[in-house]
Amino acid sequence: MAVSQPDWGARFAPTLDDLEALASQALSELPEPFKSLAADVTCSVAEFAEDDILAHFGMESPFELMGLFTGIGLTEDGAVPHTGQLPNTVFLYRRAILDYWAEHDDNTLGEVVTHVLIHELGHHFGFSDDDMEEIERAADANSRQDPQKPQN
Repeated sequence: MAVSQPDWGARFAPTLDDLEALASQALSELPEPFKSLAADVTCSVAEFAEDDILAHFGMESPFELMGLFTGIGLTEDGAVPHTGQLPNTVFLYRRAILDYWAEHDDNTLGEVVTHVLIHELGHHFGFSDDDMEEIERAADANSRQDPQKPQN
């Protein structure tokens, strides 16, 4: 029996709006209390990070950065918001995300967008990159130990 193949000739790359819709869905599916705590965080999708952002992180290629949190995280914010403070924002970078997705066939595009979004929201909650990598390692180890848990 032949396996039906998608008609790739009629398909287009996901747009900025498509990625924004995936991010909105991921935000709406966050469990409480994270959903409420992230309610004021905006999400924006761009093709690539700006050159000055890449330079700040010492990155030579715009494909190196899939997402960025900007703002003042919950652990750094005072009881009263600063006057003129811009909203906390998660930026998702479409081309870097699509490049990663194309090279890693073990995740759907929605899973990649959700992973990047949650990683960046982790900064809103006060986690460092090292903290989040340790959490991911522990979660991976737990999912390997329990065969009943679904694999990501």
